[in-house]
Amino acid sequence: MIAGVYDQRGIPVSESKGLDAVPVEHIAQSILILRGQRVLLDTDLAELYEVSTKRLNQQVRRNLERFPSDFMFQLTEEELLALRLQNVTLKKGRGQHRKYRPYAFTEHGAIMAATILNSDRAVAVSVFVVRAFVKLREVLASNKELLQKFESLERKLETHDQTIVGILKQIRQLMNEPKRGVDGV
Repeated sequence: MIAGVYDQRGIPVSESKGLDAVPVEHIAQSILILRGQRVLLDTDLAELYEVSTKRLNQQVRRNLERFPSDFMFQLTEEELLALRLQNVTLKKGRGQHRKYRPYAFTEHGAIMAATILNSDRAVAVSVFVVRAFVKLREVLASNKELLQKFESLERKLETHDQTIVGILKQIRQLMNEPKRGVDGV
């Protein structure tokens, strides 16, 4: 990435080795959370690396020893169904759907996939994939910080509410007490 190069929305992009710009934000939007891990599906990764999903998966199967379970896993039928229900992207017609369950690649698996594909595009884009995962981690961390600040404010408001209620009770008691004259009568 060339320092200071941004798209129209102010998002950093790559312009290395004559490659088309790859917005980190676009990659970050493709990252899903499955089984408690941030992952990219094989279709999204293949699109980024500009290879077919079939070729990506062939290379992965030929190099399975490089992909332990913390680098890549295959979705279960239930996970696949849940994704389909969320995205409703099924095409109509025969032969339009995948025959096999997709693979999900963690950050390390995405980098390993770039090394087995052995293309300039895959190697160059893998840098931006890592940046997207880092950006997502930063966003999640800032969300945790915001959550902690909101919880702190809620606790303070509860304390303030209790204090105000106490003050109002005392004012009501003072208002309800009989007025005494100068002589105390």
